Amino acid sequence: MCTRHRQHPQGVRRWVPRCYAATLSQRGISLIELIMFIVIVSVALAGILLVMNVTTKNSADPLVRKQALAAAESLLEEVELQDFIRASGAVVAGTVTQGTRASAYHIVNEYNTFATTGIYTVDGITPIAGLGNYNANVTVANAALGSITSGSGNAVLITVTVTDPQGNQIAIDGYRTAY
Repeated sequence: MCTRHRQHPQGVRRWVPRCYAATLSQRGISLIELIMFIVIVSVALAGILLVMNVTTKNSADPLVRKQALAAAESLLEEVELQDFIRASGAVVAGTVTQGTRASAYHIVNEYNTFATTGIYTVDGITPIAGLGNYNANVTVANAALGSITSGSGNAVLITVTVTDPQGNQIAIDGYRTAY
């Protein structure tokens, strides 16, 4: 039987189903509900931790890329600031090497095929701490720029490529003209 009597505050008797009375007195959760909760939370937590693991594993990459980009920009600026045409009376130094980079007079075209293992200060002797595993290469080629034709030799395209320790390459370009 699914009914019982209950006294109403105004003195009227009401019929309340007994099956509801049983559910109203139940408190807590069953063992099956507890196990299901633990399984669902565990699966969700494992998924979140997997995503966090992948994210933190590659979190240092932006720093490595930024260092390679800074080294490339620095070397590009160094090449662009060189004279385009040899000054009169200047001693010909020849192709730029790590050893003659700061001690001899160079023009822009002499940086073509310049390569270095490790990134050094401008003196060419002192390696920069932490950048010993970076490699840099420079190419200088005649280029057309606006009304300047590539055959005139009055404009060059300078490409600096820096390879980081992970083997990723950053390449930046700049133009230098005879003005």
